[in-house]
Amino acid sequence: MQKTKLFILVAAFTLFLVNLASAQVKDTLLKPTDTTKIKLSKSLDTAAKKPMTRKDSMKAKYVNPGKVAGRKAVFRSMIIPGWGQLYNMQLLNDGYGTRAGKSQFFQKLYTGGKIAAIYGGITVLTMSYIESSKQYDLYLTELQYRNDHNDKPNPDGPFVNADKVTTRYSTQGITTGKDTYRRNKQIVLFSYGLVYFANIVDAYVAARLHFFNIDDNLSFKVMPSMINTNSVYGFNATPALKLSLTF
Repeated sequence: MQKTKLFILVAAFTLFLVNLASAQVKDTLLKPTDTTKIKLSKSLDTAAKKPMTRKDSMKAKYVNPGKVAGRKAVFRSMIIPGWGQLYNMQLLNDGYGTRAGKSQFFQKLYTGGKIAAIYGGITVLTMSYIESSKQYDLYLTELQYRNDHNDKPNPDGPFVNADKVTTRYSTQGITTGKDTYRRNKQIVLFSYGLVYFANIVDAYVAARLHFFNIDDNLSFKVMPSMINTNSVYGFNATPALKLSLTF
């Protein structure tokens, strides 16, 4: 019995020493290095230290001036009609107009004419809307009076003759006039939207076209070339002319 207990204690102690030794061996072993991380870090370092070429710097720094100007013109025209055209007029002082051979005076005069046309159209539409509303109210009041008085004209209305009995327009004519002026009011409101939309489109297009080079420095080149028409039977080359236009 005592031998059995002693044997169990010795076995347990031996197992404990074996586990302790294996743990120390694992701790003393060097961990394998991750070569992929080293290669990746080296590649990143070389990429960071690689000098940037002029082409790369131009790609990184290039901003399309026409797109930026177009957005600014649209934003201004959406807030106040004609503000985008005024912004395009200020763009003429950046040198692009002179380089492209355009006269700044006539360009500014043309842009100012567009601003005048925008507000002239708005003024005409406003006057038309006021007049249509006035006539619509007159015809509506007359029609309501006739519906309440058995088709008799309003003696105090504008459609009665001097005798205050007969009228210049029948009830059907009054109804037609009312509908006509109501339709005119709707057309004016729709025209307001068209003028507003045209103002935005014009400002955007003018701002974008301002940065296009339309000078006389054009070149045209004609050179021989070959058109490859591969087929299942072999290679076939067709002679052709290549036209290149540079502007």
